[in-house]
This record gives sequence, structure tokens and C-alpha cells, in this order.
Amino acid sequence: MAPRILLDATAVPADRGALGRYVDGLLRALHELGADLAVACQRADEARYGTLAPRARIVKGPATLAHRASRLSWEQSGLPYVARQVGADVIHLPTYTIPVQAGRATVVTIHDMALFGEPESHDPIRATYIKSATRTAARRATRLIAPSKATRDDLVRLLDADPGHIDVAYHGVDHEVFHRPSEEETKHVSDRLGLHGQSYIAYLGALEPRKNVPNLIRGWARACAGRAEPPALVLAGSGGWDDEVDGALADVPPELRVVRPGYLRWSALPGFFGGALTVALPSTGEGFGLPVLEAMSCGAPVLTTRRGPLPEVGGDAVAYTEPDAASIAAALGDLLDRPERREALADAAHARSQEFSWTASAEAHLASYERAARQAARD
Repeated sequence: MAPRILLDATAVPADRGALGRYVDGLLRALHELGADLAVACQRADEARYGTLAPRARIVKGPATLAHRASRLSWEQSGLPYVARQVGADVIHLPTYTIPVQAGRATVVTIHDMALFGEPESHDPIRATYIKSATRTAARRATRLIAPSKATRDDLVRLLDADPGHIDVAYHGVDHEVFHRPSEEETKHVSDRLGLHGQSYIAYLGALEPRKNVPNLIRGWARACAGRAEPPALVLAGSGGWDDEVDGALADVPPELRVVRPGYLRWSALPGFFGGALTVALPSTGEGFGLPVLEAMSCGAPVLTTRRGPLPEVGGDAVAYTEPDAASIAAALGDLLDRPERREALADAAHARSQEFSWTASAEAHLASYERAARQAARD
């Protein structure tokens, strides 16, 4: 008999972000596969999850879950109570925290190990807490899920995690949402960005040190030097704390244009990705690289690095660069000079993206849940 799963969605932020896309895509696919599901969530998400998984039991938590400290406190006692209430066999925690006394099998997704591999690139106060919580999860969880082989290997190397207790489940992509855009979609995004048809290099993500945005800015500026019609650089996404970004922007020559639109709606992302000359995501540390896959699904030529799991996602269908500014400049310049290569990469990227689906991811998650339930029964 398949185990009943309680998916803890209470950590999903209001702007959804990558965690929201992971939970949404996984939940819908699990529901479509007939999984026996219950979902704990914030009150604002009750209707959303009820729509995504109509047969699941949706349990809304207290209003205080919108505050991080309250949510973490509730997770220790409230979540195990909900698990008992719904008769769950397995609790899936899609981020790095875990109840100390869950009372049943637990599966925790560890999205990346960047805090352990590059501690200098993160807020030290936040890093201390997350590293401690990740170690606890790695030690106490019945099983761990990693979104890539690279992250699995990092868990073993950096935390001495038992590889026999780690399951790899690649993320998927919603091909209906992330599709090759129409001319109308790309024009709408271009106009909303104030570009009105000007070509641009696209970036989407937080302004965190590991995202390597300062070197992207410097590399783009160098690649555009002397060009008659240089493309703009669009830095979209949520905020961050990379202190070097403002300094890099201050050095951009006045004839070059940088656009910072902030958060973009999901509905705008196909036009944003697909309308770009290149989507540049030269990160130095990822757990999977979901924006890379989403850009590929939109038929965009992508430039990224060979760091961590990014080659697992991009394969031979993306262009690669070293993360320093000079290498980024050379790689971007090559793509700007060769429209035929950009077109070939766009086709290859779209084709490769079809190999990733939330259905396949959900199947891997279900296998992990079943292993966790069997393991807990033996213990």
C-alpha cells in the first residue's frame, strides 16, 4: 500500500520563487500520479493548493506562519500534530529544516550546498543558521532528496551523509508555462521593460554573490565596447545582498543601458527569456539551476558555467564560460557575433528541456517516499 504523504508547503514565500515553482510543479504531478496527499500551507495558499491537487487534504496553518520565526517554531510541534491528524506515513519537507521529533518517516530536500562550499559568498548570520539546520536534517531525516548528482556528491563530501540514504530527483519544468513565446509575447515584455525592440541580454535571479552578477555586468560591458548597437542588460528578479553589484553598475559606460525591473510575473517569463539575444546565468554555485532549464524551455540560447550541476541540466545544449569577467566577455562577444550559433543553441536547448518533466520528478519523489516508509517500518 502506498504511503500517505504530508507535504509541508509552509515555507513557500509570497513571491513563490524557485521554491514555489518546485512545490507547485511537484504537487500537481504527484496528484496526477494518484499519490495519497495532504498539504500543510499558509492561509494565503490554501485555494492555490486546493486547485493544484483537488483530491489532497489541504490543512492551513495559523496566520503567524507568514513570519519566518513563527513558522520555524510551528514546524517543531504544529507540523507533527498535523501529520498525526491526517494519518501521514511520511512528511516531506521541501527545504532544509526538520522537526526534531517528527514521529514518523521524514524526507527532506536539500537544494544546494553552496553555503558549505563558498561560505564567504553568503550572509554570515543567515549562513550559520542554515548550515546548522542542514546538518541536523542530514543527520535526522529518514531520507534526503537532492535535485542533482552534484548536490548528492556534495552532501556526501561535505557532511559525510550516507549515500545510500540520498535519492536524486531532478526538477522538472512546466512546458505550458515556459514555452517558446509568440512575437506578441516578446513585444509585450520588451515594451513593458521600456526597450521597445532594443536587443538585450537577460538575467533572472537574486543579486547574491554566488549568482556572479558583478562579473556578468563587467563582462557584458566589455563585450559591448565599440558596438554600434549594443544590447541592453536586463537584471530581473528579487533583491539580494551582493555589495559589489552597485560598484559594477557605477562603472558601466553611459552609452550602455541597464534595466532593473525587479520581480517579473510568471506569465512574462517566456517573452523575457525567449526574446533575449542570450540568457546569461554565470552562477558559481547552484543545487540544480532551475532558471537555466526554464530559459531552455522557452527556446533561449543560454550562457552559464560548468560549476556544480549546471552541466547536468544544460548538457551540450548551452554555451559555457568561466565565471570571471574576461571569460564572460569573450563568451558573450562570440554569441553576439554569431547569430547562427545562437539559433542552433536555442533549438538544442528547447529540445533538451523536453527531457525534464515534473512527472519524472514526482516519480522519483514517490520512490523516495516509499523507501522512507519501508525504512521507518524496519526501524
